[in-house]
Amino acid sequence: MGADAANGNGIGEATCLREMANALRMLAVDAVENAQSGHPGMPLGMADLASVLFTRVLKFDAADPDWHDRDRFVLSNGHGSMLQYGLLYLSGYPDISLEDIKRFRQRGSMAAGHPEFRHPRGVETTTGPLGQGVANAVGMALAERILNGRFGDKLVDHRTYAFCGDGCLMEGVAQEAISLAGHLGLSKLTLVFDDNATTIDGTTSVATSEDHIKRFEAANWATIRIDGHDMKEIENAFAFAAISDRPTLIAARTRIGYGAPTKEGKSVAHGAPLGTEEVAGLKASLGWETPAFEIPAPILNAWRLAGQRSRNLRQDWSERLSASGRGGEFSAAVEGQRSGDLEAHFTGAIAALVANPVKEPVRKSSQRACGLLLRDLKELIGGSADLTGSVLSAAETMRPIVPNDYSGNHVSYGVREHAMAAVMNGMAAHGGVFPYGGTYLTFSDYCRPSLRLAALMQLSVVFLFSHDSIGVGEDGPTHQPIEQLASLRAIPGLNVYRPADAIEALECWYDAANRNGPAAMIVSRQATPQVRTRAENHMPARRGGYVLSPSDGPRDATLLATGTEVALALAVKDVLQVEGYKIAVVSMPCWERFDEQDSIYQRDVLGNAARFSIEAGSRFGWTQYVGHRDHAFGIDDFGLSAPGPQVFEEKGLTVEPIARRIMERLTRSEAEQTLA
Repeated sequence: MGADAANGNGIGEATCLREMANALRMLAVDAVENAQSGHPGMPLGMADLASVLFTRVLKFDAADPDWHDRDRFVLSNGHGSMLQYGLLYLSGYPDISLEDIKRFRQRGSMAAGHPEFRHPRGVETTTGPLGQGVANAVGMALAERILNGRFGDKLVDHRTYAFCGDGCLMEGVAQEAISLAGHLGLSKLTLVFDDNATTIDGTTSVATSEDHIKRFEAANWATIRIDGHDMKEIENAFAFAAISDRPTLIAARTRIGYGAPTKEGKSVAHGAPLGTEEVAGLKASLGWETPAFEIPAPILNAWRLAGQRSRNLRQDWSERLSASGRGGEFSAAVEGQRSGDLEAHFTGAIAALVANPVKEPVRKSSQRACGLLLRDLKELIGGSADLTGSVLSAAETMRPIVPNDYSGNHVSYGVREHAMAAVMNGMAAHGGVFPYGGTYLTFSDYCRPSLRLAALMQLSVVFLFSHDSIGVGEDGPTHQPIEQLASLRAIPGLNVYRPADAIEALECWYDAANRNGPAAMIVSRQATPQVRTRAENHMPARRGGYVLSPSDGPRDATLLATGTEVALALAVKDVLQVEGYKIAVVSMPCWERFDEQDSIYQRDVLGNAARFSIEAGSRFGWTQYVGHRDHAFGIDDFGLSAPGPQVFEEKGLTVEPIARRIMERLTRSEAEQTLA
């Protein structure tokens, strides 16, 4: 067919594609103008690339956004969100309407300021913090290869496409992920770079001068440079990516604010409405004659046909799934269903530990829990940031995922904590895998943006953080976490578990695996005794807090503790009991889960007596349970380089000082009550 041959709408093919791209441009501009807020420059510049991708390349069925073998599209430069909303609306996705676009950035609209995961369906991940989407896309491409290794080409064979800008490529998380993707040879990943040479501060030359083509080639990517406004070059670039044996960068030279008469190519087009006069000039330059938000019927029809382009492929896939005999297994994996045998395996392991207690680092207990999960969850994918033997992230039966062999179940992320967290988010958003990855707790700071986004999206992913306190010892204050627990607990929607021993580690891992949303699993390097020595009819750690050691009669005080400090609290209780005090010890492995319990349960656990907390970290937050900062034993400065027991002694977190101070406060309280 010739370049401008007639299609089913009576419009020349090339002409139609240009008009389809212009429809995408004008929807974005009209929405931003109507909201008087947003970013029109990127959608204007990338509309040609997006139109070719969605009408000629991307495998999707707009009528079934959840089809699992669809290609994934990620808009990493998420400030240009109207590009994505326009694509979804024009293609016929059911969750977004023209009314949503008219109400862009307004309360209740599906067209939010930045793309939000599955809001509407078709948005594959939450983006906006630059670089995150690049790393998420790497995770999606990796998840596709892992599932392909499990289920084969007939059920899993799709690609991942991501758009990004200069800002994304400047962010460290993107470079970490780019390096990992090239190393793993993720050939079904294509990154389209909006190379418009423009930043908010002016041209990119004010901040960077690197050659991105050389940079990506050095990271084992295939590369191609094109004119991002030449439809034929765009199509050829996607065809090039489709046959590449490596991930592909398409560096597309574009013009920000394309078509705007006075703002094209200028940073002023980036993040503000164009204005009435500029919009009129844009329409004139594009030859667009319809009123705001109005799409000519032939153009809208062409878009809707594009949204149905892969319908037969989806139907064929559904038939293959039904005929495969693995439909139930596949559905369980992608829907995150858990085997009924899982609980029996965990309760059996707990019973064995009750019968034969162990003293071990909680990181070792965590490794045992991962091994149990792996017996029932083939979708479990572990990993670490170059610390596998230190955080014990690999269960004994795990095999490594290596370049071009994705049949294993443990990823060596390298010293790339930020990318590890963001890649895991992409894996979880893709579906079909349940990822976890480990590093030291003090390095959770490198992961924090991804932790926050995991919580925003409520992704099922576990962030494993070992070396959880000043017990790290000789490595000193740089490696001894102090404020990290408090900062993690401050993230809404993140369950932060700090198990006390081998049994609690099993219960916390079981809880994390059976709940929607992300978890941070905090484990110790140093050994700790098993504090749970009796059988329970349920898994009490799953309730977040419980009475581990009740008092012998009405309480004089309740000691609350987490992690290895639970054993310390029990030792403090022993001293106080000798002095005649009746003390209960409460283990609180997960504040978030405890706060979800009903008030009666909480009162029964916490009691009415004075409360004291013991945790080898910041005291911040404990006052909600103990009432006064003086009742919280913790650390409000940094650690020091010395053997772990000496650091605990230096910081006053040993039995005798804590017991003495509690007795002083109880005595003072009794005296105050007498005076009253």
